[in-house]
Amino acid sequence: MKTIDIICIGEVLIDLIGHQMNTSINRTKDYHRFLGGSPTNVAVNASKIGLKPLLVASCGQDGFGDYIIRKLKSNSIDMSSIKKVNTEPTSVIFVSKSTDTPDFIPYRQADCNITIEQLTDDSIEKAKVFHTTCFALSKNPARETILNRAKKAKELGVQLSIDINFSERIWPDREEAKQVLSYYLSNDPLVKLSEDDCYRLFAEVKSETFIFDYFHNLGVTTICLTKGKKGVVVSDLKKGLFFQEAIYVKEVKDTTGAGDAFWAGFLYAQINKKTIEESVTIAQKLASIKLQNIGNLPNDIDLE
Repeated sequence: MKTIDIICIGEVLIDLIGHQMNTSINRTKDYHRFLGGSPTNVAVNASKIGLKPLLVASCGQDGFGDYIIRKLKSNSIDMSSIKKVNTEPTSVIFVSKSTDTPDFIPYRQADCNITIEQLTDDSIEKAKVFHTTCFALSKNPARETILNRAKKAKELGVQLSIDINFSERIWPDREEAKQVLSYYLSNDPLVKLSEDDCYRLFAEVKSETFIFDYFHNLGVTTICLTKGKKGVVVSDLKKGLFFQEAIYVKEVKDTTGAGDAFWAGFLYAQINKKTIEESVTIAQKLASIKLQNIGNLPNDIDLE
């Protein structure tokens, strides 16, 4: 029985988002705390739209860790694979509030302390999708754990997924990142990445043709490239190339987490056997809702 819709494995942390819009971190005066981390956002978003996620993550045995646990429980997240560690504090990221790509400063500690015993073979076998991020793969022991569990997921016929949210601030060794990614991508995950991610990963602007060829050649069938206000392009080896214009949002309140909302919507649609076109439409709807809200998505969203 597939009782878990999405396993989200990776970083849980505190996002401290600035109050002042379109202001550099240098000039931001104060911040508000939110539950953060890309896999965490996907898990919470999935729960809000009616899916059953399992979050595999680690935080510190401290006040921020207590806040994380409280917020996860309030969002009906299964706590069985969340670990609190005594040796490191909860990870924190300061983020500028922006209508474009936000600036950030990471202070990473406990988030990468993910070990194999947090995710059993039995849990993997019950899942439909296994999702992680480039951020999560950037440090051990999380990296070794995720690669090990991803291999098991592939063996058990679970669809893999990844958000290639690469940043040199998180993973300074770009070539190592490419090598680790190539190992994960050989399992044919659904791939989500943005133009900003590509620019950071390749250290220069690359064409869509280059990007799609690069990842297809590593064994990926479906690649979803988000382009902000310029829309979304999907390249699928079986179904071809598909473009959809962005949904117009009159007032963007915050872009932090919009990509995670998009991907939660896309995975929701794929789990529910929607076409690529339908999946992108649902994903964009959820992202547009997130752009109009600071922090988490609102409750009781009906994507249909």
